[in-house]
Amino acid sequence: MKKSKFIVIAAPSGSGKTTIVNKLLDEKTLNLSFSISATSRKPRDNEKNGENYFFISKEEFKNKINSNDFIEWEEVYKGVFYGTLISQLENSKEKNLIFDIDVMGGLNIKKKYKNQTLTIFIKPPSIIELQKRLRNRNSETESNIKTRVDKAKDEMLLADKFDYVVENDILETSYNEVFNLVNNFING
Repeated sequence: MKKSKFIVIAAPSGSGKTTIVNKLLDEKTLNLSFSISATSRKPRDNEKNGENYFFISKEEFKNKINSNDFIEWEEVYKGVFYGTLISQLENSKEKNLIFDIDVMGGLNIKKKYKNQTLTIFIKPPSIIELQKRLRNRNSETESNIKTRVDKAKDEMLLADKFDYVVENDILETSYNEVFNLVNNFING
């Protein structure tokens, strides 16, 4: 049996990674399955448990850390945890697995599965554009936006650790570039 390939799409919050990942999942030729991350944050209005994330309490998340249930995990924001459960890899079977995760989580997966993993960093065109996108979500407080932007500045310093960096200025152009990178990795 052919080993599944892992596609990591990581970026600062608001860069458009989820939009790109959702478009890739529609491409049947890529044979992709979505790795659902676990988080201790509350769901946004349009998010569903078990589909967008596994929403669990902070206590349950810490119990899973102690039980070594995660491939990788991070306290992305103070008191807010994100991670990839080992069960997500076990469930991928004959599909390639795509990860929509934070920057450090993406680098940790690459470290553990070096030859099996393609990492792509989605870069916003500017910090100002990133702030605008976060405000347009209408789901973040000004305090949360500031926290996310401050974190984004740090995350962008790690972009060169990824296999590829794609600037998401014009979505269709960025998506086509990402699709070609993923397609070549999977089928090349």
